[in-house]
Amino acid sequence: MKDKLLPSDAPKDFEALKLTNEHGAEYWSARDLQHLLGYGQWRRFEDAIKRAIISSESSGNDPDYHFAGAGKPIVGGKGAVQLAADYHLSRFACYLIAQNGDPRKPEIAHAQKYFAIQARKQELSDQATADLERLELRKQTSEEFKALSGAAQDAGVQSKMFGVFHDAGYKGLYGGLSSAAIKSRKSIPDKENLLDRMNATELAANQFRMTQTRDKLARDGINNQAKAIQTHEQVGREVREAIERIGGTPPEQIPPAEHIKEVEKRLKNATPKLELDEREAGGLLGDVSKKMGSKGTD
Repeated sequence: MKDKLLPSDAPKDFEALKLTNEHGAEYWSARDLQHLLGYGQWRRFEDAIKRAIISSESSGNDPDYHFAGAGKPIVGGKGAVQLAADYHLSRFACYLIAQNGDPRKPEIAHAQKYFAIQARKQELSDQATADLERLELRKQTSEEFKALSGAAQDAGVQSKMFGVFHDAGYKGLYGGLSSAAIKSRKSIPDKENLLDRMNATELAANQFRMTQTRDKLARDGINNQAKAIQTHEQVGREVREAIERIGGTPPEQIPPAEHIKEVEKRLKNATPKLELDEREAGGLLGDVSKKMGSKGTD
């Protein structure tokens, strides 16, 4: 793979699931990967696989080389064994599934971030690598913001109070400062989205605040607008206290970063095409170029 989209130094839990087929090619069982990527239901995970197959076709890579239907023995009650639908997946297929998975799942978000950063680690400068990490975090934070808004609605927050609800989280995390006050302190124009001017560290803190608030609203069964707003501020405050305990920089003291659109534009212009070398293009069939060469010498 020319751009090292899927390096071999993936996380140990991912590599531990790797198998080898009769062609000597590495592969992963979709049934095994399902739980690693946070999917409890096979049906929903298979939807992500199907989207990945379409992505493979769109990128000019034959999906038959990377996705193979298979059966996996599943032991049920009283030791009964059933043959469940499964797929054998190449490393490239695993990459595409991560890209087509639900980014609200922490496991998917981690996989997306890992593959996106490792994909070009060897060819990017340190600054470009940091840009890529920030862009991925910004995308994940956007998804988390939407999910938190949905959770707030479920917890009894009226749509006209969403601004107050989200501001409560900022006040907790930023030492009492509202989003408008944060912009003023950092000289960020009112019309700009505050999240677009956060660096990776600040984005990560806010993403954590949102995730923990969403989980707490559901866990505590909150169904009261005032309580939901109070909970968001409380979680923000506790995240701030955690930052202070470890000696981190308070978020209001972090300088504004370059607008995310400029980062996206720069990376888009530098993005190489999704092109696999002959060995990795073979996917589940192994190194196709060697097989073709051996046929010619017979």
